[in-house]
Amino acid sequence: MRQFHIRQIAITLGLLFSAMTLAAGLPQAARAQNFQTLAPTAVLIDADSEAVLFEKNADELVAPASMAKIMTVEIVFNELKNGRLTMDTEFTVSENAWRTGGAASGGSAMFAKVNSSVRVEDLLRGIIVQSGNDAAIAIAEGLSGTEENFARRMNQRAKELGLTQSTFRNATGYGHPEQKVTVRELAKLALHIIETYPDLYQIFAEREFTWNKIRQQNRNPLLAMDIGADGLKTGHINESGYGLVASAVQNGQRLILAVNGLKSSKDRANETRKLLEWGFRAFESRQLFDKGQVVGEIPVYGGDRRSLPLVAKKPVRVLVNRGEEERVTARIVYTGPLKAPIQKGTEVARIQVDRGDTRALEMPLYADGDVQVGTLSQRALDGLLEMSTGWVRRAFSSVVDNI
Repeated sequence: MRQFHIRQIAITLGLLFSAMTLAAGLPQAARAQNFQTLAPTAVLIDADSEAVLFEKNADELVAPASMAKIMTVEIVFNELKNGRLTMDTEFTVSENAWRTGGAASGGSAMFAKVNSSVRVEDLLRGIIVQSGNDAAIAIAEGLSGTEENFARRMNQRAKELGLTQSTFRNATGYGHPEQKVTVRELAKLALHIIETYPDLYQIFAEREFTWNKIRQQNRNPLLAMDIGADGLKTGHINESGYGLVASAVQNGQRLILAVNGLKSSKDRANETRKLLEWGFRAFESRQLFDKGQVVGEIPVYGGDRRSLPLVAKKPVRVLVNRGEEERVTARIVYTGPLKAPIQKGTEVARIQVDRGDTRALEMPLYADGDVQVGTLSQRALDGLLEMSTGWVRRAFSSVVDNI
C-alpha cells in the first residue's frame, strides 16, 4: 500500500488507513503566521524539538551560493570523525584551485599560494571563516581527485542525510543551473552538523582567521551581534541574492534559521536578526508526549498481536505562540499494512504535528514491543480482513489523487 494524502484520509477514514488525528489545545481557527520578512524564502526551527516556528516558501528550490560549502564541510567533518582524515593531513592547492577560486578569481578566497600544501585544519578555517573558494576546491580535489567527482559525493551524502530535494554541482557554491537546494534542507543540514560534530562545529563561531598574512573577518554578520549566534554560513551570487544559514542560543534554547534571496547584505543582517529575536521572544514550549510515552497504536498484519504501540525516543514538544491559544493537531503516519515480524525499537511510523496551517514538527516513532509472526489461523484472519478492506483503500486512493 502506498502512502496516501494524509489530511483527507485522517478526516474520512482515520486509523483504517495510515493516519490518526489527536487534539491538543483549544479548537480555535488556525491563524496566519504573525511575522513578516523581506526574505523570499525562509525557515526558522527550534533545534531541540525540530519544531518549525516560521516558514516562507521553505521548499522552493534556490541557488545556495556559498551556503553550499556547508555540505563540503560536512563531508570533511565526517571524514575526520571516522578517522579517514586528520587535521594535520595536507592537501595541495592546485593551479586550478588557485586560478578558479583563489586570488586570481576575484571572489572570496583564502589566498593560499599555488602549489602550496595546506593542512586540513587550515583549509577548514579558510572555508568556514573566510568562505575561501580556493580552500573548498583544494579539499574537493584532495578527497576526490576532481571537483566534479566531489560533487557526486556531495549528492550521495545529501541523500544519506535525507536531503532529497538538494542537488550539488560544485564544492564552492559557484552558480550552476542545476545546483539547487531548499532552505528547509539547509536548516536540516545545519542541525545535523551541530548535533553530530559539536567540537568541530565551534569553528563556525570563530570571528577571524589569518592566512598568508591576510587577516579576514568571518562573513556571518550575526556573530558581531549580542544575540547568541555561533554559526553558520553566508552566501551571495547574482542568481541567489543574499542568504544565510544561522544558529543562535539564548537561555539554553537553540534556533536554526535559513534564508535566501534578500537584496542586500544589510537586509540579510537585519532580517535574520529580527527573525531570531522574534523566535526567542514569541514562543513557549508545549509538551505533547514524554520520552517513551505511548503516542498511539497502529494495526499489524500477520502477527501474534493485532496492534503495536508506538513511542518516541525523545519528548514530543511543539512551540506555540506565547500567551495565545492555538489549535495543535497531531497525526501518526505510516505505510501499511504493517507486516510481522517487527522488532522492538524499529522505526515504523512518524508523528506529524501541525500548528494551525504550519507543519510544526515531524519526527520518527518506534515499535514499543516485538511482534512475532502469528499462527496460521491468525494470518488467515488477517488475510481475509486485508482482502475485504484493500479494495476500499484502492478506491479511496483514486478519489484522493483527483482532489
